[in-house]
Amino acid sequence: MDCHLQGLSVLVTRPAEQADALCELIEKAHGRPVRFPALEILPPADAAAVADLLQRAAEADLLIFVSANAVRHAFPLLPDVLPAGLAIAAVGQATARALEEAGLEPTMVPAQRFDSEGLLSLPGLQQMAGRRVIIVRGEGGRELLRQALEERGAEVVYAEVYRRRCASRGTANLVASWDRLVQAVTVTSVEILDCLWNLLDDSGRERLHLTPLVVLSERIAARASELGCNRVQVTEQVGDHAILQALCKLVEKP
Repeated sequence: MDCHLQGLSVLVTRPAEQADALCELIEKAHGRPVRFPALEILPPADAAAVADLLQRAAEADLLIFVSANAVRHAFPLLPDVLPAGLAIAAVGQATARALEEAGLEPTMVPAQRFDSEGLLSLPGLQQMAGRRVIIVRGEGGRELLRQALEERGAEVVYAEVYRRRCASRGTANLVASWDRLVQAVTVTSVEILDCLWNLLDDSGRERLHLTPLVVLSERIAARASELGCNRVQVTEQVGDHAILQALCKLVEKP
């Protein structure tokens, strides 16, 4: 897209290993990404048990991947060959792309709403009696998907392929330099927002209240509003390009 961020300094709060693509887009658009991972990604607590479960993935009727991160962490643990008839679902387009890059073709992807509700609305997930489902995700998170599928008759288990943990780091330098370093903040999950909030002191939180905050969903926006942030912008779509588009609109505003 034709966008010039005019040197806009953007705080990127994603985990370190997930931030490169967005930071590169910001740089190409003449912005300045400031990396500040508020969340860390760790291996699962019981890696052997997760590996054993995924090695038996061929016995399932459906694999559901809830994020691109879940794809990346699960792929090395999956069997070399999966049955041709095995259904594979992705919660959103980014997850679907990650599956395709790993050589797995998703058979069910929501067309509009990219979350558990959007996935649950698909025709292929309505009649689930007796179907065996593996939900591939990180530890913790929403229970809606599992609960709804079990209510529809499915047998559901989790393959929790990674853990998330709030980063443990000081924020004094960031807060002291906020006016120079942070002209906008990007947040891609409620958990990241909560981690950032907990890391900041009162002075940092006051600055966050007044700084444009670009988020990927209404759920994140609602949480930001609860925390007192009053300059929240929800992207029109999901993904890094949608975040960049929202940042460009910030620069274009008079």
